[in-house]
Amino acid sequence: MVAPVLTSGLTFLAFSDGFDDGYKLGDDANIFMDAMRSHGSTALRGAIAAAAEEGRPVTCLVYTLLLPWATEVARELHIPSALLWIQPATVFSIYYHFFNGFSDKITAKSDNPGWKIEIPGAPPLSKTDLPSFLLPSSSEAHKFALPTFKEQFDALDAEPGKPKVLINTFDSLEAEALSAFDCYELIGVGPLIPYAFIGGEDQTDKSFGGDLFVKSDGCIEWLNSKLQSSVVYVSFGSLLRLPKAQMEEIAAGLLLSGRPFLWVIRAAEEEKEDEKLSCLEDLDKIGKIVTWCSQLEVLTHPSLGCFVTHCGWNSTLESLSCGIPVVAFPHWTDQGTNAKMIEDVWKIGVRVRANEDGIVESGEIWRCVEEVMDGGVKSVEFRHNANKWKGLAREAAAENGSSTVNLKAFLDHAS
Repeated sequence: MVAPVLTSGLTFLAFSDGFDDGYKLGDDANIFMDAMRSHGSTALRGAIAAAAEEGRPVTCLVYTLLLPWATEVARELHIPSALLWIQPATVFSIYYHFFNGFSDKITAKSDNPGWKIEIPGAPPLSKTDLPSFLLPSSSEAHKFALPTFKEQFDALDAEPGKPKVLINTFDSLEAEALSAFDCYELIGVGPLIPYAFIGGEDQTDKSFGGDLFVKSDGCIEWLNSKLQSSVVYVSFGSLLRLPKAQMEEIAAGLLLSGRPFLWVIRAAEEEKEDEKLSCLEDLDKIGKIVTWCSQLEVLTHPSLGCFVTHCGWNSTLESLSCGIPVVAFPHWTDQGTNAKMIEDVWKIGVRVRANEDGIVESGEIWRCVEEVMDGGVKSVEFRHNANKWKGLAREAAAENGSSTVNLKAFLDHAS
């Protein structure tokens, strides 16, 4: 997806990996990536040429993950470019060091259950804390990702001078990771969330067109009927599809807790007869199941008490920025690392543990929800820390905050 961005008299192009319905994760990923490179390069050159013809020559290209060829196009057209890294700076550091001397240590087989690796800019990490693409167990369908990440870093290294990398994080959240490099300039510009949602002065305008699907009806009205900090919000993002056995365990865990819940189950999953949950009638008595909702509106609602999340970086950063404690339920890519940070570094929640078959059982889900929601010592600590990070996120995004200052400095340099 190509989007021109006008700011401070400059014209930027923002280029993202707009996956469309023509390809699904199960298709040949290499074919998809080759097609995206070919068609994307052509579209990008056309967008840059069109902007010049309209009297708005592009002065900088900002591109995101899995698009290393975008900077090649920019270099060919003599336009400065910058990578917008949309995962945490800690994950950036892990990938960089994997490609620069740590790959053998990370991929080495070990029977030691206490195995840990120390990577600059990251806490000590176990195998389950590492991005899934680095592990031998990574799905064949996702084997394309690691070479593309390698190409991404090679493209950065080919840039003259010290390449700038914009990262959707903020200085106080990942200070160590942001300062772990001499070869790149990592610039925290997050959280990339409308300021009104994280406690800005103007709380009246929360209009935001970022939802992927049509908003569900009745969510906010239902939340309005619940007590403060009482609702468990369950959502696993727009791509992840859980097996039926795991869905049943989640349902049973929610029923064990007895707490009101708002659970997002996508329409494609909900409509298939063989995917329907066996306890829908019981679930309907205490909670609400929807096919989609405006997540930021939900996370900022006073009735929210806990977010059961897959730990995608957007959801993780939104939880931190909205001050919501978390039950971390990671599955793939950067989510295991994010869950590690949630539990052991930022200390805003607890991580579920799966059984030998990879299923998180109902009792474990119940245990984690209760630990976050029961008002005990840990629950109070999680909420205290979540509120602390909310305040720091708000400070970073404020007019004179670190992320705003960083972004203004980047724009000034680009001019």
